[in-house]
Amino acid sequence: MKRIIGVSLAVSTLLIAETIDLGAISVEGERFSTEIKNISGEELKSADLADALSRNSASITMLRGSGIANDIILRGQKRDNINVLIDDAKLYGGCPNRMDPAVTHINADNIESVKIVEGPYDVENFGTLSGLVVAETKTPTKEPNGDVNLGIGSYGYRKASASAGGGNEYIRALLSASTERSDQYKDGNGDTFYDQLNNAVAQGMGMNANRYSTSDLRSYEKKTFMGKVFINPADNQEIRLGYTLNRSDNVLYPSRMMDADRDDSDIYTFGYSLYDLGTFSKELALETYYSKVEHPMSNKFRIRPSSATYNTADMDSSVEGAKVKNSMDLGGGELVYGIDMSKRNWDGKSYVTNVATGVISSVTDLSTIPDVDTTNKALFAHYEKTIDRVNVQVGARYDDTDIKAHRKGQTYVQRYDNDYEALSANAIVTYKATDNVDYFIGFGKASRVPDARELYHAARSTGILDQVTNYETDLGFKAHYDNAGVKGKIFYSDLKDYIYYNADATKYVNVDATIYGAALDAYYDFSKAWTINYGMSYLKGEKDKPLAGQSDKDLADIVPLRAVTSLTYHEAAHTLKTEVVAAKRWDNVDSDNGEQILGGYAVLNVKYNYKISKNFDVTVGIDNLFDKTYAVSNTYKDLTLINYSGSDDTVMLINEPGRYGYINLHYSF
Repeated sequence: MKRIIGVSLAVSTLLIAETIDLGAISVEGERFSTEIKNISGEELKSADLADALSRNSASITMLRGSGIANDIILRGQKRDNINVLIDDAKLYGGCPNRMDPAVTHINADNIESVKIVEGPYDVENFGTLSGLVVAETKTPTKEPNGDVNLGIGSYGYRKASASAGGGNEYIRALLSASTERSDQYKDGNGDTFYDQLNNAVAQGMGMNANRYSTSDLRSYEKKTFMGKVFINPADNQEIRLGYTLNRSDNVLYPSRMMDADRDDSDIYTFGYSLYDLGTFSKELALETYYSKVEHPMSNKFRIRPSSATYNTADMDSSVEGAKVKNSMDLGGGELVYGIDMSKRNWDGKSYVTNVATGVISSVTDLSTIPDVDTTNKALFAHYEKTIDRVNVQVGARYDDTDIKAHRKGQTYVQRYDNDYEALSANAIVTYKATDNVDYFIGFGKASRVPDARELYHAARSTGILDQVTNYETDLGFKAHYDNAGVKGKIFYSDLKDYIYYNADATKYVNVDATIYGAALDAYYDFSKAWTINYGMSYLKGEKDKPLAGQSDKDLADIVPLRAVTSLTYHEAAHTLKTEVVAAKRWDNVDSDNGEQILGGYAVLNVKYNYKISKNFDVTVGIDNLFDKTYAVSNTYKDLTLINYSGSDDTVMLINEPGRYGYINLHYSF
């Protein structure tokens, strides 16, 4: 196995994932961005955006929690250290234990493309510390259009989705809906979630009460809806209305103490743009949004000490925000400036439900998230100008943030109202050496404030934490030719007051740390029919000194050398893609804070698409063709996972799916 993984990674260092179109790597405003196109058309296995991103970008790794609702790690960063947007709207999951991260509330069927910004090179949005992920949903068009997808897969997977849209020069509309469900997948050993959890309990992890009460539980059910209306009341005006709904029910999280009864989210957006207003305004735009999440999680599917009742923790999260920005020509370049405001509330309660009667009792406000408001007000500006072969971009942002808990009286919390100010700035210089080759260097500084869990969690927080600041340098190049392209980058990130969980102290603390690494993306067209693609990333992360009471300097979540390599044949109506996803053994782990050594892996995926007619095509695929048993997610103790009840610190790992086959029928007009 080690030889196979070594060969896979060696080949990977010469060659990128197919759906990353290097032609889409562009300079936009103040940042370099990579755009992953056609997510809805390529990712047919499920609506899980985390899975789709990890397969299409070597810099993104999935953090497995369940069969559908999974999180992402970008350059060793997760949670609030990376910023996730749905178009221009923000959404925060309700679960403090990350059962429902923001990316799980975005259906891959509705996504046109995903923009990934690596580093602190975004000044328009609150909280972009080390990266930005923007899921850009489909836009209404004038031409009548629609599509229908029907899919089936292993482990009882069923999916149906449809969309339709059209309009004229004054109004355009788009409607999209989907439904999907799946039973528990089996890993390479043939074990379902039920089996994996039983095996963990048998090895001393968790308690018998953590086990599932029956083996035939469905893994999840998910329904979504999206509606958009664009109105042009005049030639230089556009009004944008949008609504997105997500309903996920009975999502199993075997390595955690509870499962999600439901993950319900609603996103409302309104945008208004005025164009060509004169010398001082090319576009004046207003973007507003409101999003909310309801996340009740319970142990009703577990054996439980008492079968008569079950416990529920009901978490709610909401965000309202607005942004006004103006763009204008200035001094031969473009200036964009504006105001950004948002307010997030995070709250929760717990209660007990009688199984026989459904009567709810013992309703208590949760002290872990004590009704917290995070209010941000900011000014931002960025400027871009090209002089001969040199493009210069500079940006700055000033943030004023207040975080306030409305419930008090916790034993450990010493302060319930925290104020933060921050000045972020960045500069990127790109030199076009030839028509085909660019070199760039970037310097950036950005900050993010602690979230409510880090500040006010009853047993893990004191209410006193500094905001974390990232000082980063990026250096890279991009080359593109008629039949080939390559992009490479190295970076060094100096993190001051990095917010980190100290398992020995059972507290979130500030620590100085560094993360550095490299990434390489490339493609080569052998002919009109054959293309080889490649993506690779390497990371190293360390604390400047060990945490109090510890000796390990390794940072958690630092995924080792990872590569995605694919070979694609595309001729007439036929497309055949073979893909190898491989990673080195993960042995630089923070063992003091619960991480485990994970074995390396190399997994082969195969997909074939046949375009039967202009409007109809069929796709068949097999992932993990050789039915390998492996895990991609580690066990850093910032998440509460089922662990060993004795003196050992072993924590339950979740294995990835074994061999998985699927078929998708697609009709479009």
